[in-house]
Amino acid sequence: MKRMISALLALILMLSLAACGDSGAETQSGSAQMQEPQESQMIQGIPKVQEIQEVQDMQITDSGRMEPTALAAPLYPEMAPYPNESDYIGPDGRLSEAFNASYDAWWADVRAQREQPEGYAEGMRGFLQNSIHAFLGGAYGENRVYSPLNVYLALAMLCELTDGQSRAQLLSLLGAEQVETVREQARALWNANYRDDGVVKSVLASSVWLNETVGFIQSTLDTLAEDYYASSFQGRMGTPEYDRMLQTWLNEQTGGLLSEQADGITMDAQTLMTLAATICFKAPWTSKFSLNATEKDVFYAPEEILTVDYMHKSGARSYYWGKSFSAVSLELESDGAMWLLLPEEGVSPEDLLQDTQAMDFLLSRDRYGWENRKHLTVNIAVPRFDIVSDTDLIPGLQALGVRDIFDYTVSDFSPLTTDTDEVCVSQAKHAARVKIDEEGCEAAAYTVVTMRVGAAMPPEEELDFTLNRPFIFCITGAQGLPLFVGVVNTPVS
Repeated sequence: MKRMISALLALILMLSLAACGDSGAETQSGSAQMQEPQESQMIQGIPKVQEIQEVQDMQITDSGRMEPTALAAPLYPEMAPYPNESDYIGPDGRLSEAFNASYDAWWADVRAQREQPEGYAEGMRGFLQNSIHAFLGGAYGENRVYSPLNVYLALAMLCELTDGQSRAQLLSLLGAEQVETVREQARALWNANYRDDGVVKSVLASSVWLNETVGFIQSTLDTLAEDYYASSFQGRMGTPEYDRMLQTWLNEQTGGLLSEQADGITMDAQTLMTLAATICFKAPWTSKFSLNATEKDVFYAPEEILTVDYMHKSGARSYYWGKSFSAVSLELESDGAMWLLLPEEGVSPEDLLQDTQAMDFLLSRDRYGWENRKHLTVNIAVPRFDIVSDTDLIPGLQALGVRDIFDYTVSDFSPLTTDTDEVCVSQAKHAARVKIDEEGCEAAAYTVVTMRVGAAMPPEEELDFTLNRPFIFCITGAQGLPLFVGVVNTPVS
């Protein structure tokens, strides 16, 4: 069953494909270089997913247009809920045997999702290192948030729609030689990061928005449905009904956290297809902050001194350090964590993004084994923050070597359609929001791609870790993989 996600950590990625040729010469459909699709190419449903029965009864608007329609939805893995201990306490105050059975069923489902091919995430390191700097660098006092996992999965889908040099440039960025390698890795990443058990929600979703007047190559859409769990929709591009349907889907997937951004997303008449991908994550801290301990104090932002709310927590934990930074982690119930990297005095987050040692720590899948590590009492003071960023990905992607897909004269989208060969990416935007409070973290993000047709040695026993100046955070999921990475220059909206 398709799940409507209202989780607290989410990211959306959208790719819209449109004809990019000379709009002066139009066909009967009103789109440059477009042809009416052949009957054999018409999309009536995506196989091997749950078909939506309402497709049989398409509604016609007053203007004679066919209403946009949901064609198919993916079948997500079913997971046993995490058992609430209070539901299993008997009259004698002890846990009943049924709790153990429920717990075993839950753990079996979690373990099944985590059991992916060995080394499945290793191929992402180059992409992570290059893209994090490309999309977070140059903030110059602004807040920024980026989800490398979601952008990776979106670019993996884009590989399926391209061929030739267009695909080769994407594969190079993703660190693979063959699209099959990317496809297998993307599927493993999807499953390893899926969890929906009533306590933790970590769900990735994707969708395909088809232009009803264009013929698409069915096998490519089958791959998107089967390997990327893509729902499918069909409608007339450039209509308010279809735009609202997409906006509603995006808002549902991000719990409304990015409603202002999502409501501004539209598809014009030249759009061939839009791909949307989301990642939603919700998990409380394993040890919550006490609301009574929250106090106001100053934060030294790049251009001003602010008074903000600081959450406080003290306890034994590991403290990490390098030449230009120190770090601690706040554990989440998902076995993930939020890592907080505080630059040394005189060092900016921008400097850390270019620091080899700091990036090695950020991207390490074994941060707990970091050489410069000491277990001691740490008094953490971290500001509540709610940050939003909106990034144009095109300059970063071009700087990373992905160029042909933005130029219709050289792009190759032949696996997508034979109706036109003048297709290109005209928009690639990534919006994100992250919030943390005493209970846990809350975030949302989306990417839109339109294709037209060393710190000193710590003291022995105790230290204060106060994030009162710009810092970097990283929210990790399965296998320590970064889900969200961000720069906090100003911790208030």
